[in-house]
Amino acid sequence: MATPSQKTTTPSPVTSKRPHSTDLSSEIPSKRKNSTPPSSLPPSCGSFVEGSIVRIAMENFLTYDVCEVSPGPHLNMIIGANGTGKSSIVCAICLGLAGKPAFMGRADKVGFFVKRGCSKGMVEIELFRTSGNLIITREIDVTKNQSFWFINKRSTTQKVVEEQVAALNIQVGNLCQFLPQDKVGEFAKLSKIELLEATEKSIGPPEMHRYHCELKNFREKEKQLETSCKEKTEYLEKMVQRNERYKQDVERFYERKRHLDLIEMLEAKRPWVEYENVRQEYEGVKLARDQVKEEVRKLKEGQIPITNRIQEIERERHNMEVQIREKATHIKETSQKCKQKQDLIERKDKQIEDLQQALIVKQNEEHDRQRRISNTRKMIEDLQNELKTTENCENLQPQIDAITNDLRRIQDEKGICEGEIIDKRREREALEKEKQNVDGHITCFDNLMHQKEDKLRQRFRDTYDAVVWLRNNRDKFKQRVCEPIMLTINVKDNKNAKYIENHIPSNDLRAFVFESQEDMEIFLREVRDNKKLRVNAVMAPRVSYADKAPSRSLNELRQYGFFSYLRELFDAPDPVMSYLCCQYHIHEVPVGTERTRERIERVIQETRLRQIYTAEEKYVVKTSFYSNKVISSNTSLKVAQFLTVTVDLEQRRHLEEQLKEINRKLQVVDSGLIALRDTNRHLEHKDNELRQKKKELLERKTKKRQLEQKISSKLASIKLMEQDTCNLEEEERKASTKIKELNVQKAKLVTELTNLVKICTSLHMQKVDLILQNTTMISEKNKLESDYVAASSKLRVTEQQFVELDENRLRLLQKCKELMKRARQVCNLRAEQIVPQEYQTAFQDLPNTLDEIDALLTEERSRASCFTGLNPTVVEEYAKREKEIEQLTEELREKKAELDTYRESISQVKERWLNPLKELVEKINEKFSNFFSSMQCAGEVDLHTENEEDYDKYGIRIRVKFRSSTQLHELTPHHQSGGERSVSTMLYLMALQELNRCPFRVVDEINQGMDPINERRVFEMVVNTACKENTSQYFFITPKLLQNLPYSEKMTVLFVYNGPHMLEPNRWNLKAFQRRRRRITFTQPSQ
Repeated sequence: MATPSQKTTTPSPVTSKRPHSTDLSSEIPSKRKNSTPPSSLPPSCGSFVEGSIVRIAMENFLTYDVCEVSPGPHLNMIIGANGTGKSSIVCAICLGLAGKPAFMGRADKVGFFVKRGCSKGMVEIELFRTSGNLIITREIDVTKNQSFWFINKRSTTQKVVEEQVAALNIQVGNLCQFLPQDKVGEFAKLSKIELLEATEKSIGPPEMHRYHCELKNFREKEKQLETSCKEKTEYLEKMVQRNERYKQDVERFYERKRHLDLIEMLEAKRPWVEYENVRQEYEGVKLARDQVKEEVRKLKEGQIPITNRIQEIERERHNMEVQIREKATHIKETSQKCKQKQDLIERKDKQIEDLQQALIVKQNEEHDRQRRISNTRKMIEDLQNELKTTENCENLQPQIDAITNDLRRIQDEKGICEGEIIDKRREREALEKEKQNVDGHITCFDNLMHQKEDKLRQRFRDTYDAVVWLRNNRDKFKQRVCEPIMLTINVKDNKNAKYIENHIPSNDLRAFVFESQEDMEIFLREVRDNKKLRVNAVMAPRVSYADKAPSRSLNELRQYGFFSYLRELFDAPDPVMSYLCCQYHIHEVPVGTERTRERIERVIQETRLRQIYTAEEKYVVKTSFYSNKVISSNTSLKVAQFLTVTVDLEQRRHLEEQLKEINRKLQVVDSGLIALRDTNRHLEHKDNELRQKKKELLERKTKKRQLEQKISSKLASIKLMEQDTCNLEEEERKASTKIKELNVQKAKLVTELTNLVKICTSLHMQKVDLILQNTTMISEKNKLESDYVAASSKLRVTEQQFVELDENRLRLLQKCKELMKRARQVCNLRAEQIVPQEYQTAFQDLPNTLDEIDALLTEERSRASCFTGLNPTVVEEYAKREKEIEQLTEELREKKAELDTYRESISQVKERWLNPLKELVEKINEKFSNFFSSMQCAGEVDLHTENEEDYDKYGIRIRVKFRSSTQLHELTPHHQSGGERSVSTMLYLMALQELNRCPFRVVDEINQGMDPINERRVFEMVVNTACKENTSQYFFITPKLLQNLPYSEKMTVLFVYNGPHMLEPNRWNLKAFQRRRRRITFTQPSQ
């Protein structure tokens, strides 16, 4: 057993997790490998496979000063507490074998791997080879950030080292062979294509990955050749088609020439035809002009008699209009006199009517006075009769006094009742205001809750969607289901939210809490499997931890500045609080102040608390298993993000209870108001009845006196009416006399008016006769003027026509001259030269009209235009293109032959690659499925591709299921939980172990996310698989192990110790320790 060790002291509470010594002489901690007894030596070198690691040496590397590790040939389990340097050994293997620093996920520069405070570091790896071990040394210079390489102590280059490492099939960059701690999660993120490539390199024959690469290259070249052949084929077809068109163009060239000759002859004849047409048109226009000129002369002679007659009629009409105006003046004067007489007659009628109306008014007044006197006497008689029957009212006063007292009492009761109603209304208004205030506070609380939900939706949309689904489907669950913890817990003071968020991981803050396993499976099946949402779910403990008391009273801790436990800082439903107490022991973690940080060393030593919070820091305290010393680490608290919104649920419940009490009081007040209003209405009704009764009694008491007053008033009224008398006969006589006088005056006026009307009628008749004569003359004049206008219009039109014809004649004459000149120019003739016979003969076969010539010209030009672009070079281009077609045909034949060769190569390489690959994947699937079956789960590995010919799309697909109620799902970074991904990754690597051709495999802390059951099963599989004969070397790094695990004699356990009492490297002698142990054992019986 190889035992690397390190010397260090207890770290300061305010320092980071990396240990360091305060003693100057031991400032650099050291780890080294000491010799081991014969019984613990690794097996003979014959058990090592080619390329296995025999020795690892480190100097000034990460946490080590000097350390040497000798692993065994089979399973090497490196175990030690966190921070002791286990992963440093993994980094040494990676960097010592020319691995990239960035692959470790820690730093991107190799200088960062040198121990802090040192300028140089060294890593040395000894690899087993049958021809002699290979020792690779890498020296690291921090200042230059460079590495110096040595093979068997001889200087070399990194490229040579990489070639030597590759020759031994060591691939530190392949996650299937080398899986460091920070890359465990990356394995599940590998795509199917990347996983296939890593598997080929890891366990496939050396030529398998090469064949795969060749296939991808061949396929790429095949695609290029197919594209090239397709392009050349298309181009060749276009060339052939174009040459076929050119062949026709050669024939069409001569046809086009014939059309052009015909066009030339038609263009020569057209001017002569046009000239002849214009000449004939000129003769016709000249004849029409002479005819129009004669017509103009005749029209001018016919207008003279009409003009003379119009002038004569105009003189007669003027004399007659003078006579009409004189008659109109006489008629107007006579009409005014008639109007004056008529007005006088109307005034006389009005005076007669006024006299008659005044007489009627006096008659009506007298009749009305007699009627009123009669009515008043009758009323006096009725009142006297009523006065006789009226009883004595002196005994009514006691009744009136009693009613008055009752009214006063009822008024007092009404005042009291109305006062109580006013008080009740004021009380109700106060309660309404209080209710509005409480509603406002509750709304504020609801708004704060909405803010928490908005934060959840923005950061974790899937979790928010799951919350919405849960609220709509609570009826599907049997027991209570709590929404995400960040929504259900309520921090009492938002200043303390940072403690909660730093203590509870983000994954649990957005986890749903269930009381039933069945409910949780239903939820995950609906949300994860069906809706594809990434959510977390946890189970609350069956026994509640919510009220579990802390191991130490808070009063004992107050002296150190602690003011509360984490549990007391917030409220939460019982299942959530129980889960947090059970999982994160929030009832045991105290929260302190700045005062606590100032005396932190004393707090750690005296309280022995595991976790402590101060104002701005978190301390984690551990006790060494070996030295029983206290080791602490501290981290700064992150700013709270989700729980800063504080909703005081207790206050909200208090407000809801207060709201219920207010509503109850409002109901009581409303009931009291209804009763008081009923009482008030009853008193009002009784008051009205008493008032009516009192009114009747008072009326009866005063009725006699009123009757006497009315009788005396009516008697006085009769005296006044009898005194106001009128003599109707005298009035009628006076009115009759005045009316007779007015009628005499009216008769005289009517006679005068009649004479005036007769005179006016005679004048009107004379005027009408003159108007008729004038109208006849006007009509005759209008007719003559109309005839004159028509004759003038016709004359103007005729004169215009004459001018136009004369202008047209001159234009046609000029055009004839121009056409003659152009026609001679077209035929190249001189001024007096006649048309040659050849033209005359050709013209006889051509059309004789312009329309026919133009139609034929258009047709011939259209035909000629179809032959555009033709020239004598067409034949030359045709021959040149024929030669180019022959060359393309030969090139296409060669490309197709090359394509057939590549296809044959692809077929051969595919057969050599795909069949072994399928067998290899089948073996992996068999072992992977067996491993999963042994864990009562299911797993499957298959070769996946969408198109068999796309060799760059081939990949390995891993599908797993961990619950019987679910289906197989592809392994992804999102669908499975962290533990499930770790188990799947580990089992896949184990399936590769027996098939592996790589010399060793490294797996760092892959069991951290597993539950105890899966961790035990996986460990058993690792031991059984890695300790078989003829298997490669295996490094399994873990900080902790379960109890009672199975072990094998072939295992090598490497313990990494860390503590202040470690021996100096030069004093470590394992053989001396063993001899001392044997001496103690031998001396015990004698004692």
